[in-house]
Amino acid sequence: MLELDKDACVGCQMCVKVCPHAVFAMREKKASIAHADRCIECGACRLNCRYDAIKVTKGVGCLTIIIRQDILKMKPEKCTCCRD
Repeated sequence: MLELDKDACVGCQMCVKVCPHAVFAMREKKASIAHADRCIECGACRLNCRYDAIKVTKGVGCLTIIIRQDILKMKPEKCTCCRD
């Protein structure tokens, strides 16, 4: 799961630059989560945010649900990151 603290964000754009799947976009001079469903929980954004504005909780996002359902054939779960 990906969380962004807009109050802590200073608009440095580092998350936009380092995210391999273009999850973030700049809106009103601050980062925003534009495509949460693209997040693979790699943590590059969190590791590069000097202001601790990003939290990545691994194992609970869209990628984990896809792996569990499609690859491991586990019971379907409701996705909370992309609202499906």
